[in-house]
Amino acid sequence: MPESKSKFLIPAVGATVVVAGSIAAYMYFKGSPRGSSDALGSAKVVPSTALMATYITTDSQAWAKLQQFGTPEAQKLMAKGLENFNQQMFSDSNVSYEKDIKPWADGVMIAVLPPNPVKPAQLKVPSGAPNVPTNLQQESNILIVVGIKDKLSALNFANKLKSQKGVKLQESDYQGQKIVETTQNGKPTYSVVLNDSQLVLAPEKQAVEKAIDTFKGQSSFASKEGASSILKGVDVKNSLAQIYVPDYAGMIQQLTAGNPQAKQLPPQTLTQLKQIKSVIAGVGVDDAGVRVKAIANLDPQLNKFQYQSSPGNIVGQFPADTFALISGNGISRGWEVLVEQSKDYPEMKQALEQARGQLKFVNLDLDKDIFGWMNGEFAFGAIPSNQGVLANVGFGGALVFDTSDRKTAEATLTKLDTLAKTQQINVANRNIGGKDVTEWQIPRQGALLAHGWLDQDTVFIALGGPIAEAVSDHKNPSLDTSDAFKAVTGSLQKPNGGYFYLDIDKTKTVPLINSFVSSNADTITILNSIRGLGFTAISPDKSTSELEMLLALKPTVK
Repeated sequence: MPESKSKFLIPAVGATVVVAGSIAAYMYFKGSPRGSSDALGSAKVVPSTALMATYITTDSQAWAKLQQFGTPEAQKLMAKGLENFNQQMFSDSNVSYEKDIKPWADGVMIAVLPPNPVKPAQLKVPSGAPNVPTNLQQESNILIVVGIKDKLSALNFANKLKSQKGVKLQESDYQGQKIVETTQNGKPTYSVVLNDSQLVLAPEKQAVEKAIDTFKGQSSFASKEGASSILKGVDVKNSLAQIYVPDYAGMIQQLTAGNPQAKQLPPQTLTQLKQIKSVIAGVGVDDAGVRVKAIANLDPQLNKFQYQSSPGNIVGQFPADTFALISGNGISRGWEVLVEQSKDYPEMKQALEQARGQLKFVNLDLDKDIFGWMNGEFAFGAIPSNQGVLANVGFGGALVFDTSDRKTAEATLTKLDTLAKTQQINVANRNIGGKDVTEWQIPRQGALLAHGWLDQDTVFIALGGPIAEAVSDHKNPSLDTSDAFKAVTGSLQKPNGGYFYLDIDKTKTVPLINSFVSSNADTITILNSIRGLGFTAISPDKSTSELEMLLALKPTVK
């Protein structure tokens, strides 16, 4: 976060509460009941024009759940990071988040309002400039709402800040509410306390004024069409944060319009964006690790993709030491949708035609020979190996497809074998685990690529001879039986459309990947606390799409 934005919160909080810094106010605060804040309550003072909002809990019990994970080294690193953040955030004061802010802050909502155009008077145009810019750059517009649960602690904190050096305060009245302008290091921040229970802050005075208008009765984010239902949030245990986007296409359109470097969205792109009506997401902590769930509300009339759940059987075709996997179902259907959509995008259509033309030179039909037969479950997996052509990179890959059109798949592989022979590659057959496998062999390094059939409907293509052996010979345990895969994917929703799976432990043993992180000791420390990463998605109907992600963490060893 930029320094100018990271420091505006603290003096503004103090400046606002200082307004009530008298004996009478002290007695009022002392006698007031405990306040409460939640996403819905915060959203009631956020203007309805807000593009999105994020609610972050300050509940210590939810955040404390993270302490059950991680190595002692990782926990020390995180504690050091929090200490450094506290020092940087409050470098100009003796303020501590733990002692001074945590006791009274009750949830934080951060809302993104439509960008404000820069006023012409703010533009500094040289006297000899030939042209005055017509498209004015727009600035981001952020509004923060902080719940106040303990008004006495808030007042004590404000009094503490009152004595800080370098903080200038100036009050103004708007709609009967006191707006405090706080200036520190030449940068103003505006704030107001509403109903003695909510602190509203923003770097722009207009945003605070709009919040006051909303408080006085103008339409709020909570009353916006579609917002009231999504403010219920996503069901995750020990919720840390919830994200709300009531109009996804509208948000992208306005943010793009506010970026002078972004191109104007073409009508076709807007149509695609309008497939997604709204999005909500939640981040929480449970016994497996940090879990993220997102739900998109779709327009069934615009959603062209027909979701189909994946059986999940194909995971069993990979060996247990597979450290990365992407699986799904029905590549051919996805390709058909892409081709249909390309009719509305000249550049995409041109690219597809070029790809089709290039493959015709080698006697391959892109639609039929490549994608046409991929109509079942599929998976791509990365498997460690340090033999043959894989010695330097430390791993190879395997593609496995279920198909109902074996004849076309075999014809395609035969064409590819013929093409390899024209490039002076030796194409030979050998038996692995009772299965006939075709290999593309290069001198002194073994097989570069191999393919074969695992059963009547399942074909594989492997990069590297050792990978072909690992996939073809099922003497060793399969991936779906491994403890690592179960820990990362076992709690994800089922049935689903497939998985993205990454075993962090095994990636650290792969030379190519390890070379990117081995030089950073802190990165290694964090990775040692992570078991893996898993994604999946489901679509109960054409109106809903759900995504779930789990960052599986290792429990703390005491």
